[in-house]
Amino acid sequence: MKKLPLVLTAVIGLTIFGCSQTKNEEKMISTISKEAFGELPDGQKADLYTLTNGNGMTVNITNYGGIITKLTAPDKKGEWTDVVLGFDSLQPYVSGHPFFGALVGRYGNRIAKGKFTLNGQDYKLAINNGPNALHGGIKGFDKVIWKATEVKEDSVVGLQLEYVSKDMEEGYPGTLTVKVTYTLDNDNALSINYNATTDKATVVNLTNHSYFNLTGLKRDILDHEVSIMSDSIVPVDANLIPTGKLRAVEGTPFDFRKPTKINAGINKIDDEQIKNGGGYDHCWVLKRTEPGLMLFATVKDPESGRFMEVFTTEPAVQFYTGNFLDGSLKGKNATFAKRFGLCLETEHYPDSPNQPQFPSTVLNPGDTYETTTKYRFSAK
Repeated sequence: MKKLPLVLTAVIGLTIFGCSQTKNEEKMISTISKEAFGELPDGQKADLYTLTNGNGMTVNITNYGGIITKLTAPDKKGEWTDVVLGFDSLQPYVSGHPFFGALVGRYGNRIAKGKFTLNGQDYKLAINNGPNALHGGIKGFDKVIWKATEVKEDSVVGLQLEYVSKDMEEGYPGTLTVKVTYTLDNDNALSINYNATTDKATVVNLTNHSYFNLTGLKRDILDHEVSIMSDSIVPVDANLIPTGKLRAVEGTPFDFRKPTKINAGINKIDDEQIKNGGGYDHCWVLKRTEPGLMLFATVKDPESGRFMEVFTTEPAVQFYTGNFLDGSLKGKNATFAKRFGLCLETEHYPDSPNQPQFPSTVLNPGDTYETTTKYRFSAK
């Protein structure tokens, strides 16, 4: 066989190596795309953004309510499957739903009797959950169109959403300028950064209300193994309003300091707190071991091997197990029955504006509200 000249051989080798390297680099490129998602009754148009990382993980987010409509995670076979409850079109979101995937504000969780006093001024909010105000009111941040800006970096892709909530919107004082940025990286982590400023003293407690089901929406979440780095919860009364005191989790169905299956304690209705919440619908006070972003919870589906880690800068998390889902809503070829999804809503404590002993949720002019939460996915 005729030998190629050494220089030509080197060039061919370099070319082959270069092509291979280019393919590997292309594999790690993150992308974002946009498409029309539908129209609201008032004529406003909603868009849907698809974030894809270099591993093939995808997250779909609409600028209507900042809703995460889809999020894929790998199983132990390396197959990617959607693991959040939601719908494939806009209309079911507009028609009404239990905050699937939504940005919640101006105040996530409950405020007792829909009222609070701030700097000597009384404020009344819309009552939309029994006798209480819940998740920002009748038209909270989950029901508005946000201004969207695409974010692109080398190995990170994201979406920045901005909304200006006017003074006294839903009864809350101050014009609040909010920026929420979703970013997806090649570590299979979705981060959510919340930023807000105000021109008048107000209360703020922003969160995301995604319902996760690591089975890939095949069955309920009762076999999920959950750990929460917390020694205490915020107990509630029959209306799910904090009693004002903390309760140690040791020796109770609320002890998730080690990975524990949800069904191990969720039906122990002889426990007053399980009875009041209809299962788990409580705020866990995080045992902070370091400042800043901290790992505080893990969730695993033993069958698929899907594993989720949750990090936050917040002091607490509302762990909710879909107790109020009743099978009346369907989407993505699944019926959303009771306990078909779980939420880990990072937050300050519920009803903090009426509980001075709780960490404050007051935001004053000149200050900046800023928190971050990250959900990272893998397989075990």
